[in-house]
Amino acid sequence: MASSSRDGGSHSGEIRLWREGDSWIAKDIETGVTTQGESRRNALENLDEAVALHNDEIGSKPTEEDLREMGIDPADNTTGEQEPPEELE
Repeated sequence: MASSSRDGGSHSGEIRLWREGDSWIAKDIETGVTTQGESRRNALENLDEAVALHNDEIGSKPTEEDLREMGIDPADNTTGEQEPPEELE
């Protein structure tokens, strides 16, 4: 878990929040997950959801039926032995 020793105290679960232009940016230090929003509240709500998705606490893997409904053949939906693009590493 991330921690901070600023001001002599230890803080786990640290987040950072700052303004860039018209948006607020929120970053979870432990995971590196970063989101934005039109308000501080919106940025923090987006961060809560993004961290939960990152931690597999919400969301689910699509079923074969879900893929077919989106026009994707499940048999063709494989990555095989390919490495992910550099951007995804």
